[in-house]
Amino acid sequence: MASRERELSGFPQPADPPRGRLSALVRRLIGPFRRGAPPQPRPATGFYTDTTLCIGCKACEVACKQWNQLPADGFHWSGNSYDNTAELSATSWRHVKFIEQFPGAGAPAPSPSGQRLSLEVLPNNEPAQGRWLMMSDVCKHCVTAPCQQACPTGALVHNEFENVYIQPDVCNGCAYCIAACPFGVITRSSLDGHAHKCTLCFDRQRDGLVPACAKACPTQSIQFGPIDELREKARKRVEELHRRGVPTAHLYGDAPTDSYSGLNSFYLLVDHPSVYGLPEKPFNPWLHMKGDYVRAVVSGLAAIAVLLTLFFLLGF
Repeated sequence: MASRERELSGFPQPADPPRGRLSALVRRLIGPFRRGAPPQPRPATGFYTDTTLCIGCKACEVACKQWNQLPADGFHWSGNSYDNTAELSATSWRHVKFIEQFPGAGAPAPSPSGQRLSLEVLPNNEPAQGRWLMMSDVCKHCVTAPCQQACPTGALVHNEFENVYIQPDVCNGCAYCIAACPFGVITRSSLDGHAHKCTLCFDRQRDGLVPACAKACPTQSIQFGPIDELREKARKRVEELHRRGVPTAHLYGDAPTDSYSGLNSFYLLVDHPSVYGLPEKPFNPWLHMKGDYVRAVVSGLAAIAVLLTLFFLLGF
């Protein structure tokens, strides 16, 4: 059976626009005033990453770089296990984390009480003496994204799939989005000065294709689809792991909290989020803005009152 990619390659391509000095002049005069029709909303899509299935193969990293034509980050080991990209960046939109938890390797041994069980349970029901956690990290595509709220130019938008998308041609490189993101996802490229991050393969989604990383994942650790279906699938997986003797399995970001919205790219973890380099309780800085505005207005009024009082007392 031919793949979806081959089907798309056989579709007729759109005709080139008319060329010539007159047509170019008309486009320059009329183009800025034309507004395209907004795309119709589509069902919200996202990622569900099951870290218990990740084998650290980095196929997702390679597929992401290949499809999005991102430059290589070099082949120097970071010194942290088999990690060579170290973190998400403008040139690495997927990053596989390696967390070694072995006695004598910087992590405490699993306790006999079962507080830190290994994924592999031995026949005698005793946890194995150590484990290796792996996670493919990516942009969280927050339902309420602080980066989008902080952007002064409108470069960050929620597209028709409810994914957070950066328009590079609108970005002015101010880095407000970088400071606003509690997950450290966005960075500014040293090549063009613009902010870049995962687009959730927006171009592939519009053609009915699965994002490159999810398509390349050999263990289905990265799953893509409608977010409601992914949440239901993830909850069933947690219940299954609990039955198999992994009581620490839980979901991260599947539901909103008092301080942060839900994530359209959420995770199944078997340890504390901080172990994976994720904030335990992410906080949206926008929640402080109302109080900041009030304090700024009150401070300004107080300063004006003091100045008027001084002018009156000094007889100006």
